[in-house]
Amino acid sequence: QGTMFRCSARCCEDAAASMQEVQRCIERCHAPLAQAQAIVTAELEHFQDRLSRCTLHCSDKARDALEAGGTEARVRGQLDACLAACGDDHLRLVPAMAKKMRDSLAALQQ
Repeated sequence: QGTMFRCSARCCEDAAASMQEVQRCIERCHAPLAQAQAIVTAELEHFQDRLSRCTLHCSDKARDALEAGGTEARVRGQLDACLAACGDDHLRLVPAMAKKMRDSLAALQQ
């Protein structure tokens, strides 16, 4: 962000530039930050979608178990175990996700 703001300030310091030229310059300064934010947002949304699908799967299994005559206490235990497994599985994905984001962000700077 600091780089973007310093770049934008330099655009504004050009007394010979027209308003449109200054605006285009500022937009060019903002582009890398917008790209970086888009990369991070997309990765986090993908992660959240995967986790949500996993928890929905657990809920479906619990509903099916209840409809099949399972006791509420037993189904609750199975649901809790399934949700814990979802959390554990997705926690293991975090290092790879972070590396992918770092690599993508580093590629922007080149």
